[in-house]
Parts: sequence; structure tokens; C-alpha cells
Amino acid sequence: MSVLKGKKILLGVSGGIAAYKTASLVRLFIKAGAHVQVIMTPASKDFVTPLTLSTLSKNPVHSSFFNQDDEDAVWNNHVELALWADLMLIAPATANTLSKMATGNCDNLLIATYLSAKCPVYFAPAMDLDMYKHPSTLSSFAALKQFGNVMIPAENGELASGLSGEGRMAEPENIIAFLEADLESKLPLKGKKILITAGPTYEAIDPVRFIGNHSSGKMGFDIANEAANLGARVILVAGPTHYKAKNSSVEVINVVSAQEMYDACHLHYKDVDVAIAAAAVADYKPKVVALQKIKKAADDFTIELEKTKDILASLGAIKKNQFLIGFALETENEIENAKLKIQKKNLDLIVLNSLQDEGAGFKKETNKVTFIDKDFKIEPMELKSKEFVAVDILNKVISHFVKA
Repeated sequence: MSVLKGKKILLGVSGGIAAYKTASLVRLFIKAGAHVQVIMTPASKDFVTPLTLSTLSKNPVHSSFFNQDDEDAVWNNHVELALWADLMLIAPATANTLSKMATGNCDNLLIATYLSAKCPVYFAPAMDLDMYKHPSTLSSFAALKQFGNVMIPAENGELASGLSGEGRMAEPENIIAFLEADLESKLPLKGKKILITAGPTYEAIDPVRFIGNHSSGKMGFDIANEAANLGARVILVAGPTHYKAKNSSVEVINVVSAQEMYDACHLHYKDVDVAIAAAAVADYKPKVVALQKIKKAADDFTIELEKTKDILASLGAIKKNQFLIGFALETENEIENAKLKIQKKNLDLIVLNSLQDEGAGFKKETNKVTFIDKDFKIEPMELKSKEFVAVDILNKVISHFVKA
């Protein structure tokens, strides 16, 4: 899955012959799963039509501060456009537009939006060979790089003048590849391997019955998806659940029982940097599993249970450099029980849920957690969607590696 999936991309098009390539560029962004809005300089409309880019981007194209054909003269808010974007790309970036970007000469909507941008800004120069090498252009490149903007280098090839050399705007496929590589290199969990457990376990009584719980697995899947989005290699060991990983890079290992989850975790644990145990693992299982369906005969029926292996405690016992996070779902003495679990299971952090909190627990879209670290620092959080709780958890992981 492309790192561009879900990204909001603001494409600025300036007036050069290479503007014709932006139709293909927009198509590739959409194919990668990005959301695209386009701002055109007035001159760029001589090379590619707003209708083309609007149709491909599935959004209106902006080129002036207000639409002159609109009787109400609605303002195209450059600040709003800039704040919407996760990244801004100016392609083609002509010598004229580059100079305006470098000096702040704000005479069109594109430059006004650029000057308002808080997101990363990329630019792909396009101009003739002598213009590309001119000292004023080189000065613009240097200034923009000093501002923190990222240059996508021009390529060598035949130019509009008939000359051949450097100055040709990078091909759309190469621009996409450049952006993906640059974004991936800056992801905070790039190079980290994370093991995550999710969902319930089912402990068989007979071929048709089991002991289980109400865990849906959503919390673990949300953590896995967010970790993958942040660049981590993710192994997700999931009990029975209807959830699927949204990020296709997540490696999902489907299990049913606590023993199967135990085996999968121990197979991968030695190679990971982080383990997050979000699964609701059964504490007990039937001592004997009937080979045939148990018939309803006697008025009373007793099942002898035995403890399952404690996955989290077993991981804590063999922990080396792994950052180990556990979950605790409590109904009473929440803080005290969570602190005991940190000590007994050698955890670095515990995510405490209380069934006393409205909106928390199993089969909910939201969760309300309290973080407690190994030094017993307590940090209660507000009620949030599980997706945002996942972000909070992974921010703890990122902070751990920053401090390290």
C-alpha cells in the first residue's frame, strides 16, 4: 500500500509546457489513494485545462481569489486550502514561480497558498537548460531548500526549445516514487518491528462450543493499522474477529486458542522492538475437550478448568530490549491492580481500561484509558475513538525511542 493513501495533497500548477504532465500526475495520486486539490496559476491554463484536472481530481480547481463568474463572488480561502493539505507539491515549478516563492512576491492564489502552508512543500522545477543553470534560478533553489522545501530534481532529456539537457520536469511516475521514498524515510517508526495481539481467544469445550469473551479486536487492529502507517513492520496475532487490517502491509496471523496465540507470539517476539498485548486472552480453558458434541442430559453439568499460559508474563520474563506494553481491563481497584500487573509481568507501560467508565470496554467504538508506566507515572486520557487511542499508544512508543 502506498504511503500516499489517505494523504491530502495540494498540487500547484504553474505556467510551463510541462503542465500537460499534471493530468497523469493527478491520476497517479488518485490511484495511490490520495485526496487531491489543484491550484493553477492563470498562465498554466494555456497548457492544461482546469476541466481536465477537476475531472481527474474529483474536486473543483482553483486559480483566482474568487470565481469571477460567480454572482456571489465567493472567496477561495488560501489559508483554508493550505491548512487542509498534508503536503503541497508545485509541479511544474517554473523559474517565475520559483522566484516568487523565494522572495514572497505574492501576486496569485498559488503563491498566497504556498506562503500560508504549514505542511511539507515539494517543488519539481521545469524550464529550459540555460534558465535552469542561471544564477538567479540557482539562488531560488538554495533559498527554498533553506526554507525547508524539498526539491524534486529535474531530469535530463529533450526540452521544448529543441535543446537536450537538464531542466525537464521529472516524469509523473518518478515524482510519485520520490514522494513515497521521502515520506517513508521520515516516518517515526521506520525500521521498527512491532508485534501486536488482538481480539479474544476461544477455548474449545467440544466441537461446537467454546469459552470466550466479548472482545471485538478493534483496538488491536487500530493499533496495527496506525503502526504500519507510521512506518513500522507489523505482525498482528489476531483471535477470532471480523476485522481486517486496513493497511495491506500488516502481516496477520489468525489464531483461535490461547495456546495458538502463545506459540505465535513466542515465534516472533525475539525479533521485535515492541510488543503490544491488546488481546483479551482467556485465563482458563477446559481441562478435557470432548471429541463429540456433549448432549444435554443431566440437570447439572460441570466443566473442570485449568489455567492457560500467561502470554504477557511469559514475554516479560524473557524480555531483553523490547518495549513491552500490556492492557488491563478492571472493574475494581483499577490503579492498584494495574500497578501489580506491571511488576508481575515486567511491563514498560500498561493501558488501563475500566468498565466503570462510560464508553469504554468491549464492542465499543470509543475507549477511555489511563497510561501507567513502569515508574508508576499515571496519565489519564479523555474518552476518544479507538483510532485516536491507538495514536496515543504509538506516541508513547515513539517517545520511548526518542529518549533512547
